[in-house]
Amino acid sequence: MTNFSDLSNTMADAVEAVSTSIVSVRAGRPISGTVIGDGLILTVAHVLHGDEVTVVTPDGRELSATVAGRDPASDLALLRVDGLDLPALSASDGVRVGELLLAVGRPQHGVQATLGMMERQMTASPAEGDAPESGPRSRGWLPSGAAPFRGVSGGALVDARGGLVGVLNAGVLRGELLAVPVGLALKVADLLGRTGRVPRGYLGIATQPVMFPQAEGVETETEVETRNRGPRRGRGREGWGGGRGRGGWEPGGQGRWGQGGRVGLTIVSVEADSPAAQAGLLVGDVLLSLDGEAVRRPPELLWRVRERAGQSVSARILRGGQEQDVTLVVGER
Repeated sequence: MTNFSDLSNTMADAVEAVSTSIVSVRAGRPISGTVIGDGLILTVAHVLHGDEVTVVTPDGRELSATVAGRDPASDLALLRVDGLDLPALSASDGVRVGELLLAVGRPQHGVQATLGMMERQMTASPAEGDAPESGPRSRGWLPSGAAPFRGVSGGALVDARGGLVGVLNAGVLRGELLAVPVGLALKVADLLGRTGRVPRGYLGIATQPVMFPQAEGVETETEVETRNRGPRRGRGREGWGGGRGRGGWEPGGQGRWGQGGRVGLTIVSVEADSPAAQAGLLVGDVLLSLDGEAVRRPPELLWRVRERAGQSVSARILRGGQEQDVTLVVGER
């Protein structure tokens, strides 16, 4: 087993290696920046009040940087710096829950680091069956498990091998140090570098979950089928009786919504002239699925459309007790 001295040296070596890719950014207040490419730095956007800032390299050079773009949703900004000859951090090959992480920043006084841990695996979108969350964590922020310190925002969350896990932000949730996961951060950086902005898809509806309880003593089609012939491939929890894309039955009371039933999203408001309004969606409609996949919670719906601006999606809704399919074109804002 690795002893404490070996572990300590490994962590110190990782911080030393990563620190060559972390700069100090002089903005509204001192923050850090993470080098992700040739002349490219990712940092936080909320303290950048102008389009020109100064970055200070690990060897003390002061360089002028231009803000190439900002993304309010992820609170990331991309900086372009001429003459920046620092190595870029590479994305982590993957980390497991329980792995130690390092939060590395460069405040004005020099490099600083704190120890964190991978608390939970990050997915591209909220997983079916996950407990509902509100606030920043429901929007894709990754808990670092590390203590925040002044100037750490914009720094790097890395694994013990020096791989970039995320870009740090101490200003999202009071007392916590969160990170934009590296996959999302690099995608945002690519869009900001090419277009200066990150389009976000929307439908223009507000929703809340609703469950249609299963009547006592009534078996769903799936349960009847299972009892008579055993489970059938391709049929599962989704469906008003097992069919794909028609909402979700949770037989046997195992779902968190109650003793079996179907879950959907009731539309409680529709923005005027929005994609939903143009498609004819109405207050009181129940959204059951998008492109054949059930939707159960508002955060899941937001994740499903946020990166599909301009694309057509097929929605199955319940209106007046009757199911129907509606085609929507996801808007952009």
